[in-house]
Amino acid sequence: QVQLVESGGGLVQAGGSLRLSCAASGRTFSSSSMGWFRQAPGKEREFVGAISWSGRIIYADSVKGRFTISRDNTKNTVNLQMNSLKPEDAAAYYCAASSTFTRVAAWYNYWGQGTQVTVSS
Repeated sequence: QVQLVESGGGLVQAGGSLRLSCAASGRTFSSSSMGWFRQAPGKEREFVGAISWSGRIIYADSVKGRFTISRDNTKNTVNLQMNSLKPEDAAAYYCAASSTFTRVAAWYNYWGQGTQVTVSS
């Protein structure tokens, strides 16, 4: 079992930065792939990026070059540094854990409650 709690969301102006964190509890964190997803009102949940237990990383094309995922297995945390934010990045952001390194939401077994990111233009 893995419990996930996101933090760091808020209101930022377009062009600004935010850093989201996800704190995980559970013995399997270090062997889990961690993903970030987002969902805007009226839209489907969208893959943002993922990091494997060994540090492999994949990003959605829409955030590549602007967002950076990192993890600290000693602290059971995964972070999402978001730079050059755009209004279209506004959404609820979720971290999730999976035994598979994937961008497919259905493969993630554990989800946090989400943290809201608002980007003003």
